[in-house]
Amino acid sequence: MPRVLLIEDDPSVREGVELGLRRRGHEVRTAATGEAGLAALAEFQPDLLLLDLMLPGVNGVEVCRRVREDSQLPIIMLTARGDDFDVVIGLEAGADDYIVKPARTEVIEARIRAVLRRMEAPGGQRPAVEQHGGLTLDRAGLTVTKDGLRLDLAPSELRLLLHLSAAPEQVFSRQQLLEHVWEHSYHGDARLVDACVRRLRNKIEDVPGTPRYIQTLRGFGYRFGPL
Repeated sequence: MPRVLLIEDDPSVREGVELGLRRRGHEVRTAATGEAGLAALAEFQPDLLLLDLMLPGVNGVEVCRRVREDSQLPIIMLTARGDDFDVVIGLEAGADDYIVKPARTEVIEARIRAVLRRMEAPGGQRPAVEQHGGLTLDRAGLTVTKDGLRLDLAPSELRLLLHLSAAPEQVFSRQQLLEHVWEHSYHGDARLVDACVRRLRNKIEDVPGTPRYIQTLRGFGYRFGPL
């Protein structure tokens, strides 16, 4: 079962989430502050980070940024209703998804599994290694290089790139991308898609403001190419 590191300062939330995930077989480590959580990362080596945004001291957004400096660990933010501004900042900082508190353990576990599935190799009969302009996509190895240099992509960024590039020039609506990449079956939050596209463009495009690979079709959605 996935090893989950939970950073949450509210004792009742922390204990409730920890108990619920442990009952479902997860190995869980908890931390009450951002500093303690960052210290636990190297020792515990989790498969996924559940991260509260509103932490005292080093807040969740800063924790997210520090993790992303040298790690592509899947990150799900825990937010309170009304934290819309912080949600946007957290997604821009590199979080892969978010959950609004309070949330049932079943919902948290389902979201954890969905995020981790994004790291699995996609099926299909496509070649394992594809060349798109200066990008080389290894679908089996789940790596991306640009002009020979390997790119560090977060799980959601990698999954989004693989999904779009699997059907070059096909336009996908934000809702379609939420369903296929994030596995949100309801009318989800388009900010997840837009924030992930911005982060991805900053990593793969020569000029993010005039993208070559991930293009916007205003009023419709996004497509890969044409190159």
